[in-house]
Amino acid sequence: MIFILKQKPLNHKGGLYIYGINLKKTESLCNNGLKNLKNFLYAVLDKCPDKLFNSGPRSSQLKFKFENLKLTEIKNHEISLLTKKSFEKYNDFYRTAHSKVQMFMLENDQTTIAMEIPLWLCSNELNDFEKIFQSKEALTGHIDLIKIDNDLVWVWDYKPNAAKEEFASTQVYFYALMLSKRSNIPLSKIRCGYFDESSTFVFKPEEIFLKELTNAKDLLDF
Repeated sequence: MIFILKQKPLNHKGGLYIYGINLKKTESLCNNGLKNLKNFLYAVLDKCPDKLFNSGPRSSQLKFKFENLKLTEIKNHEISLLTKKSFEKYNDFYRTAHSKVQMFMLENDQTTIAMEIPLWLCSNELNDFEKIFQSKEALTGHIDLIKIDNDLVWVWDYKPNAAKEEFASTQVYFYALMLSKRSNIPLSKIRCGYFDESSTFVFKPEEIFLKELTNAKDLLDF
């Protein structure tokens, strides 16, 4: 398969993140109402606000649940089957499971356009931000994978032992919210999920989930 891959290392708190975009697929899949997403993905290649990622709350550290968020588990989902293939094909090429999955998807899956996408949400972009996150500093995170399927933007996170995850849906929800803010893509055009080679869990992000966070400051654990 012919593809054009562009990568950028990001030295952010928590380790080295390799942000990557498949330019060919991005151009093809973002030409139907998703131009703003493409523009964001290209812009952050050249200019990422790295200082925001060195402190403050991180989406991966959020330890509370949304009561009204309904997960759907899907067995034998395509992304789980592709994950199995990634372990087989890239077992000797990449050190971590995350790297195997991400690079396989970016190079071989027809719908994956980007990996390790850096995201941020500033305090003035969300009501009750300081109350929710106990901080004035920006919320940050890195999406494992972005896929475009039937003109919907899918935010995906690889989670070994996905079936045992307690707070993955919260983490991915805020990835979706941050992506919506950064790209000006409405949440109604975004879907969320997390997965491993055995299980896949999906849900639709909703603005109404935020109303549950009135007392969330007592539940956060950074």
